[in-house]
Formats: sequence, C-alpha cells, structure tokens
Amino acid sequence: MLILGNQIKTLNLQISYDTKLNNATYDALKAFQLNTINSDTSDLANSKLRDIEASANTFFNSVASNFNMAGYNQDILKEYVPALVYTMYDGYYIYSPYTNTLDDTNSNEVIINETTGETDQQSDAEILNEGNTDATYKEGDKISGLKPYIYYSCRYQRGTDDFVITYSLDNYITIQGTINGQWVYDYGYLLDNINITTSGSSVSYRYRGIPILNEETSEYVYDPDRDEIVNYQYIKINGVKYYKYENENDATNNGKWFSILNGTKYWQGQFDDTNSAAIKYYQEAYDFTQKIKNKTYIDSNGVTQNDGYGLTDLTGANAVDEDGNRLEELDENGNRTGIPKLGNYPIFDFGDTNSPDGSIEDQDSNFNQQRLAVIRYSIEKNLSIAIANYNNYSGVTANFQMPELKEDEWEKILNNVSIISFLQGLNIGGKVYNGYSIITNNKNEEVVSEDSIYIVTNDNQYHKANDNDLVGNTNINKGILNIDFERKSNTNSNGITRYFYPQENLGCYTSIVSQTNVNSTDNMYEYIASNGGTLAQVYFTALGRERYSMYKTNNNSDELKVKFGYIP
Repeated sequence: MLILGNQIKTLNLQISYDTKLNNATYDALKAFQLNTINSDTSDLANSKLRDIEASANTFFNSVASNFNMAGYNQDILKEYVPALVYTMYDGYYIYSPYTNTLDDTNSNEVIINETTGETDQQSDAEILNEGNTDATYKEGDKISGLKPYIYYSCRYQRGTDDFVITYSLDNYITIQGTINGQWVYDYGYLLDNINITTSGSSVSYRYRGIPILNEETSEYVYDPDRDEIVNYQYIKINGVKYYKYENENDATNNGKWFSILNGTKYWQGQFDDTNSAAIKYYQEAYDFTQKIKNKTYIDSNGVTQNDGYGLTDLTGANAVDEDGNRLEELDENGNRTGIPKLGNYPIFDFGDTNSPDGSIEDQDSNFNQQRLAVIRYSIEKNLSIAIANYNNYSGVTANFQMPELKEDEWEKILNNVSIISFLQGLNIGGKVYNGYSIITNNKNEEVVSEDSIYIVTNDNQYHKANDNDLVGNTNINKGILNIDFERKSNTNSNGITRYFYPQENLGCYTSIVSQTNVNSTDNMYEYIASNGGTLAQVYFTALGRERYSMYKTNNNSDELKVKFGYIP
C-alpha cells in the first residue's frame, strides 16, 4: 500500500506541475499578445525583441509564483528551464543560455586623451575586458537570453542551381541564390485558381471563381490632437495604419492623412481613398506563382516575361545542409540511409487554375507538406542542440534532453504563433519531472491565417467565417481581422489612459463564445468558395487585404506607399 500511495502522490505531482507549467506558458503568450496588439511598433525587429523579452520575464515570474508553494523560487527554477521557443511568422527565437563572445575587431573609436582629443581604435574585447568593472558583460560570461532569429529556411541544389527557400506560416516564401545561372532574390505568395479578365482598360480578378473588389476600410482610433476616439477611414501598409483626417472644423488639415506612433500623430502625404490591397494581393500572387512555375510566362498585364524560375521539378530530395550534403534519414547508428529527409515529391504541385481541387494553398498539398517538414526539421535540430548544450550551463545534475513531441502538437506549432516551454529535472518523489507545454495563439500581428478573418453582418455582430448562419446570408457587411475586435489602449501626455475597440461590433455568442454553430472544415478555402455569394466575396477580399497589409521584412514601405497612390 505504501508503494501505491507513493505512486499516486507522484502522479498527482506530475499533473500539478503540468498545470503550473501550462499556466505560466499561457501567461507568457498572453503578455506577448497584449504587447503587440497595443504597440504601434510591434512589427519592427527591435520592438519585437522587446515584446518577447517581456514575455519571457512574464513566464519566469509566473513559474516562480505558481511553484512557490512547492518550495521553489525563481532563481532555482531557472536552472530547470533549458529553453523557451517563440515561433513567429517566418522563423523562431530560442531563449536559453549562451556564452558571451566579444568582437575582437578594432572598430570602436575610443578617446585616450581628453585634453588633446587623441583617439584610438579598440575592439569590444579590449574595452570590455575582465578588468573593466563597469562592463555589463565580459568575454566568456554565460548569459540567458534570446539567441539570433532562425528562419524557416532550407537550401536546395538542382543541377547548377543553388538557392535557399525561406518558408512561413502561410503561402509566402522568399527565394535567394542562383537559379538558371542568375542571382535571385525574390518573394511572394503562391496561389492557384486566380483568373484575370480584361475588358478595355478594366481588369478584374477572380479567386476560385469569386470576384475580388476594392474597398473602403474604417475603424475607431484615439486621435491625440482631438483627445477623443474617432472613426476614420484607413489603409494599412506594411503593418502601419494611415488614417484620413476628417474634421470640418479644421479646414487646414481636413482631408489629410496621418499615422500614430507612440501616441503622437504624424502627418503624411495623400493616399488613394480606395483600399486596393486585396486586388494587389491576388495580382502579385498571380505573377509570382507564374514566375515559380515557368521560365517564360505571361504576367497579369498580359505581357510575356522571360525571368521565370521553372521550379516545378524541384523535390525534397534536392534539399542539402549547410555543407552541401544531401539531407537524408539516419539509421539507429547515425549512418546515412540514402532516404531523403524531406521527401522525394515535387514541392510546387500547382493545380488546375480552372478547378479548386488540388490547389497549392491546401493543407494537404505537397508544398505545405514540404513547408511543415522544413519548419519541423529546423526547430527539432536547433532545439535539440540548445537543450543538450544546457547540460554545460546548468548547475544541477539533471540530464536535459529534447522530448518527443506528438504529431498533433507539431500540427499546432507549425501553423500558429506559439510558445514551447520546457521544465526538466525536478524531483517529484518516485521520478524526475520532465515536462513541456505548448500554447498557441491566432490573434496576433504576426500572421493572418484562414481563421483570422471574422465576418460582420448588418445586425452589428461578428462571426467566424464558417458560422452556419452565414451560409446563404445576404446581410453580410465586411470581413475584419480578428485582432481588430480586441480592446486597445492609449495613454495621452497627461498620463490618462483611454480604452477603445477599433471595431465596435458584438461577437455572436454561438459563433465566437460557445462555437456551437460553427461548421467543421479542414479546408477553409474550399469551404468558403463552395458557399459562394457575398460570404465568399467578403472573406477572400478581407483575407487578401490583410495578408498584403501585414509587415514583412522584405517589404519596402516607400515603394508600397506609391502603389497606394501616395503623394508626399
């Protein structure tokens, strides 16, 4: 009975620790979500790092709070957390210890004589030497923090071609390297089923047979000059929203456009009143897809182009490592088996543009299987190294190892912004606790998934796109990104905080809250297209608009502004 009692106690501790770890990971992700939603600069790299650092601090504070009753404080628990992983849109961060290595290149100008102003060139290693007590970090220090961003990238070699493809959490890719004897740096979305119709000077676009339209978009925002919440027309370019100022009592500025950064209004030039982001999304996706397919192709303007890549014969067997060795499966002894690690199927399996069947954007397409395989391989490889290396940093005797994640857990990680946390080595009586937690979130500034678009009806309610009540509904108003229904805040110069909702609609209870009236589907594209009508037009237009408008490191904001009619 004593043995059975100890086993029950150990099992209860296991369940309790799993819950505590889940709660701490959820707190970390919630902190990241709130910071990004309420930040005007959350898409910028330095701001993103700040938000993730704050999220990591929230995790460790929450862990300490949750485990405090178990007799562990934050400093002790940190020694049992080998890694945190933050999966983003096109890559991920790993938060773990690393050894500080100072740059030994003489690139810093240092004043050595204040009287004469004489200077000398010294390296970081010379300036921040061990004898410098003012230095924050020194050579060889063990530091816990975010390691450099790792992209979801894979290198491929095909004949004389040698290039890298960087994948993302949707159909956006970046290609860099040598293709057909030419250096290439290109990027864009891959989409099938786009049809272009030209009538005189008029060009129309259809996706899966659904016409895509220009729009006028508006939302509520805090205007710091007027010190009030106002509904303004806006366009979003590379993650930044530009609002059209409308105030008949201000003849000087009425009709001008502005942006808001950290609570301050910045006047801009003029933009087109019509939001054409959706049209541009499908037009540019059409051209990029044709370029990937063929070396010679006809673009969306009907012009023959000869700068295509012709990658339809590229397979997973063309994948190589950083040394140019084929990526292959290994046997139990670590020997190469000759079996391609990332499969041996055509990656760019484009379907019939006149049929919605077999589209490259579908979850079961070869492209998506390769995309997921590359992301998984990269995370597994680098996370295993980080956890294994933690044995050299930790002050405890535990043997830290990468756990084997379940397939359904990988599915969550590979399709969402997520945090993966690990807690290992704690003694829970009859065994050593080795736990991990995966928390995902589809309400963020990072990615626009198929589930990110909510549909607003004329009764002022918003619904999930696959809400049963939307089928055949003609009272559909617009499609809105889900985070625009989240509460935002702004603090003015007097320290007064205002709270507001960009979109002031009510969530449908059976669709958003209980989700009892939502149709299950594994393919949102196909589901929406099959229902057609206003629902499909609003949904596909909103999806294109938001994906085209999101921040991407490849984008040039000045060039994008011109596409929206910007006049300085």
